[in-house]
Amino acid sequence: MKLGLLAGSIALIFTLQGCSKPEATAVQENSQANAVAEQGETQTAEQRYLALVDAYFKDYLKLEPIYATFVGVNDYNADFGGDLTEDYLKARHDLNTHYLAQVRAIDPKQLPADLQLSYDLFVYDRDMALVDETFPSRFMPISQFYSTVITMVQLGSGESAQPFNTVQDYRNWEQRVDGFIKWVALAENRMNQGIESKVVLPRVLVERIIPQLDAMLTTDATQSIFYSPIQHFPESFSEQDKAELTARYQAMIAERIVPALTDLRDYFKQTYLPKSRATDGWSGLPNGKAWYQHLANSHTTTTMSVDEIHQIGLSEVARILSEMDKVREQVGFKGDLKAFFASLSSEPQYFYSDRQGLIDGYMVLKDKINQVLPNYFNVMPKADYVVKPVESFREQSAAGASYESPAVDGSRPGVFYINTYNLKAQPKWGMTTLSLHEAAPGHHFQIAIKQELTGVPEFQRFSGYTAFEEGWALYAEYLGIEMGLFTDPYQYFGKLSDEMLRAMRLVVDTGLHSKGWSREQAIQYMKDNSPMAESDIVAEVERYMAIPGQALSYKVGQLKILALRARAEKALGDKFDLKAFHDQILTSGSLPMAVMENKIDRWIASKQA
Repeated sequence: MKLGLLAGSIALIFTLQGCSKPEATAVQENSQANAVAEQGETQTAEQRYLALVDAYFKDYLKLEPIYATFVGVNDYNADFGGDLTEDYLKARHDLNTHYLAQVRAIDPKQLPADLQLSYDLFVYDRDMALVDETFPSRFMPISQFYSTVITMVQLGSGESAQPFNTVQDYRNWEQRVDGFIKWVALAENRMNQGIESKVVLPRVLVERIIPQLDAMLTTDATQSIFYSPIQHFPESFSEQDKAELTARYQAMIAERIVPALTDLRDYFKQTYLPKSRATDGWSGLPNGKAWYQHLANSHTTTTMSVDEIHQIGLSEVARILSEMDKVREQVGFKGDLKAFFASLSSEPQYFYSDRQGLIDGYMVLKDKINQVLPNYFNVMPKADYVVKPVESFREQSAAGASYESPAVDGSRPGVFYINTYNLKAQPKWGMTTLSLHEAAPGHHFQIAIKQELTGVPEFQRFSGYTAFEEGWALYAEYLGIEMGLFTDPYQYFGKLSDEMLRAMRLVVDTGLHSKGWSREQAIQYMKDNSPMAESDIVAEVERYMAIPGQALSYKVGQLKILALRARAEKALGDKFDLKAFHDQILTSGSLPMAVMENKIDRWIASKQA
């Protein structure tokens, strides 16, 4: 992640915090659901289902206006929302319970096969959302890795989903900022409740948040990242419009944004930091082990126990270490594997000496990968992607790389972010596998193709499951072997190194949150089993501390996709077509593992028939 996201990847998976409309419950406020119910008597099951999920999506966008902006619906660009208010929490609950009851009144057997898949997806989403609301995540609304604050900075920079094409767009952003200012005060109130309930962040994460906020504060409004849209006015703007907006934005930054963020920074330093916890994992929270098991199930979209995931991780780490040692022998390195790690992590020939050189290297690699993609895919995204460095304000705590999806309307390409803060954390031998994962055919293919789908319900186009999305991206790294992109043993080692990261995550994430591991123990485990730079390892471990369970999804998802491919190859023999298999995976949107398995089984049966 994609993030920042995460992401969360942070692919970005559009589970944004701080994006809601609190005035009334969604069902009370909106007539969509009532209209569907009135028409239900005269409609077929298919018509009823499509009308129902369309009504749900419209209601959801009203409840989550920033999410609406990200999916290209610009009706709510001036709204911020209030996911921390009691009104919002009730509205979210009512939305999910109402539509879950409505959809269960439809017999899925009366739907065509593709909508049976969609039905399962919709029910799964509502069920998981209702379980999720039983845990007090609202008491920890901000982390160093992912938060509404980071999202707002990215939106306000003018380089994300928030449009700045018209004068009204600029005024919409001013109004959205007003909502954000209120949210900051709400966040402090919720964190105070967390202090009372002992649901607080680990101390080290709070120590990471404070300098992030410091970096956003400036006494010169023109130096703020929020001023960037003023420096990039559309040519169509009149001089009067430019002058008025410039004055308004300078005042907005100096009189509203900076004071609010200063207050938030001071709150973290003076109030929250002294009350933060010494424990590093979720098991240090009230009911933390049950909460973590839910998060593990939610992110992997499986019912696997935390202990089972931990054991898979240990097994995968051992297997990959053996493969790494074979590479060491192949290149003729005389020392042991740890010495090989040290060499690859320190010798100058394995690194770029300047930031732009790293970005340029990824652009060359993009062209190389693009040449072979048509041999493995029938369906490819229409949208392109660009390579950019991570913004300076978050580069010290951001992941090594992440992906941001293209604009739904095609007006903005996807973004493959590279963290250029520490060039020793970006070895040349890791570039091929990282590009395959974050860009093409990894996140860029899966997310862009999903957004470009036609003939599927809107909620399905924009749903996101980490295990599917990250599992696909890790599968894309594996596919690089078949594409002939790892003939260089050092690049193949890079592939193993990244796979090792995902295997270690199964061990470390579960270790931190269910087995009492400390941050230092997790860091040492990763140092002992990989050539990663220590700064990268620290950022990774602190990311797992901030968003528990998310890191489990990569390896679990990849193993499921590989297992389904092996099942299809065995069942179909000569009839198996890899391009067609990839079509099946990519052309229904993001799916929970069980729903995807059902789809592949039906595809196999149809081919056998």
